[in-house]
Amino acid sequence: MRLEDLNALDADAAARELLRCCGSSRWARRMAASRPFASPETMVVVADKCWGALDQADWLEAFAAHPRIGAGRAGGPGGPGASWSEQEQAGVADAAEGLLRRLADANRHYEARFGYIFIVCASGKSAAEMLDMLERRMGNDPETEMPIAANEQRKITRLRLMKLVDRKQDTTE
Repeated sequence: MRLEDLNALDADAAARELLRCCGSSRWARRMAASRPFASPETMVVVADKCWGALDQADWLEAFAAHPRIGAGRAGGPGGPGASWSEQEQAGVADAAEGLLRRLADANRHYEARFGYIFIVCASGKSAAEMLDMLERRMGNDPETEMPIAANEQRKITRLRLMKLVDRKQDTTE
């Protein structure tokens, strides 16, 4: 899809497309209402503003739209039909079974501690790197961890917005 195509959709159709980038329905509706976007860069700036205006319930809705890190591995290699999550989590594709078990165990502990899955912008990260990040973040208190997870979701959303409008550039910073 091109940016012009996204801008031309009706609000409901645009919100559905934007939900592919971020699982918060309120964020998607706000983004759809903010169109037309002059450029992909403008769209990303608006996305950050919309994300920052949301509350914890909206963030949790977005987090819930993600699979656990490593959960998509059994689906096989990514291809044209592979989900964005599978592509983003490519770093676990060749991980050893022992590392994947540790990652799965750590994911369960994280979810039990914080009440939501571990959120990390996985693009370009190995399974070992993600496990290290997860283990370090387990030491956070819930008030510290929530904004960290929300910022990781923001990074994921930025990447996906560029994919949505066929722009593959890195916009994680």
